[in-house]
Amino acid sequence: RNSRERRRLTLKMAAGVSELLREIAELEEPLEELRSLKTAVHSLPLSTLRELATGLRFGVLFGLLSSDDREQIDTCVAILDRLLQALDPVYLAQNFKLELQKGLQHSDDNVKILAMSQIGRIVESADAVPLIIGSPELLREMIHSIGCKKISVAKEAIQSLSRVAQSKAGLDALFMTSMLQDLKDVMGTNDVVRYRVYELVVEISSVSPVSLGYCANSGFIAQLLTELAVDDVLIRATAIEMVTGLAQSPHGRQYLAQQGTIDRISNMIVGADSDPFSSFYLPNLVKFFGNLAMVDSPQQICERYPVFIEKVFEMIEGQEPTMIGVGLDTIGILGSCTEGMQVLNKTGSKFHEVLKRLGSISCSAATDIRVRCLDTIASLLSLPNDQQTEDLLGLTESWFQTIHSHPMETFSNMSSQPFPEIHIGTIKIFTAIASQPWGQRLMISTPGFVEYIIDRSAEPDKLSKEAKFELVKTLVDSKTIAEIFGNQYYLQLRTYLREGPYFVKAIATVAVDGE
Repeated sequence: RNSRERRRLTLKMAAGVSELLREIAELEEPLEELRSLKTAVHSLPLSTLRELATGLRFGVLFGLLSSDDREQIDTCVAILDRLLQALDPVYLAQNFKLELQKGLQHSDDNVKILAMSQIGRIVESADAVPLIIGSPELLREMIHSIGCKKISVAKEAIQSLSRVAQSKAGLDALFMTSMLQDLKDVMGTNDVVRYRVYELVVEISSVSPVSLGYCANSGFIAQLLTELAVDDVLIRATAIEMVTGLAQSPHGRQYLAQQGTIDRISNMIVGADSDPFSSFYLPNLVKFFGNLAMVDSPQQICERYPVFIEKVFEMIEGQEPTMIGVGLDTIGILGSCTEGMQVLNKTGSKFHEVLKRLGSISCSAATDIRVRCLDTIASLLSLPNDQQTEDLLGLTESWFQTIHSHPMETFSNMSSQPFPEIHIGTIKIFTAIASQPWGQRLMISTPGFVEYIIDRSAEPDKLSKEAKFELVKTLVDSKTIAEIFGNQYYLQLRTYLREGPYFVKAIATVAVDGE
């Protein structure tokens, strides 16, 4: 009976929506009715609106957007957003292309956002996207939206156009027609918009070698690569960032190698020493090679471009916080795989000096740099169970002992400092060594350490409790833990794991007479 009643109410409200739309069409000042309609469409479930929406006459609402009344525009946008959401993307593309196009031309940002988000829905549908490709005027407006002052509209335009370009027909529409000139015209707006177009080009290029071919033939990539050498250091930094995006795909890397771009970026690192403004773009040069090493091969990249690893070490040894941060992140990423660990270790005494420097940064730098340093140390020392060969275990142990003269004591003391991020950072280091037998032996031989692990009161907040739980889980999952820690501690750890990260022991209280 309840469901029948709900259905009756829903149908009544649905009829009310149609009635309100009819009334609005006949009124000169329909704001009151628009408010009622907004309430009605947001009260109805989307499933009911789907049944209803195709029979409604939306035209009146789009017409009311050409008003100077701010509240009227906002109310219409809220109603249309809900109603259009209920339409199938193909139906939307077939019946409202012109309205969406006008929406992109509207002076009000909220109307633009509404139009762009609905276009976003259309391009997500394989059946609906050809209807956009076949509408040059709408495509043109989408391209011009890249230049919109409202960043959310521009971002949505970039995303939608990159979806359009996922088919050959879409690539042809963008790069083989007058649309190409539109893209070039928009590019001329200013530096910010030019880089939005590059962002679109990089996004399209990453899809396949064919997509890259279209972008290269259009001249956009060659233009981007010339910007690596411009005098404006901030533009140069942004260009390097874009080229890093291009290097994420194998065909992108191959293209950059053929163009000599990777060698050129390596030479830019060499030349940075004599450029007083290099601090603006050097971090991005290093990030470029860091990314390249991870998606390609740390060994090949570091052997072919030794200047990269030398510069990373130099950054960490220096005093400039920005450079130290980028250097820390980079060796953390490099050392997160076994091939990268071996590359770092091959540099011998140089890396040992870097490890000692990590020890000193972890104790005495600014808090944010200390936190990044602790993350880097944890990354370098992590060794998954299936990669724990004798050699690699020997390597992580020697690194740990090099960082500080008494590492367990130092990190334990650090853990008790009143900085939550430092506390969690040290727990991450303990978690990194917790799966390795040498780490477990150090823990059991450090007075009070295992008691600290089992003591839940040591963790004051949610993030600390979760970090400690991860440490306990890593220990319990290890094959050697029962043997090294002994049965009593092992069972206590298993109990901790079973009880979960947030367990609080109930404390019985006894009322005393007179209290």
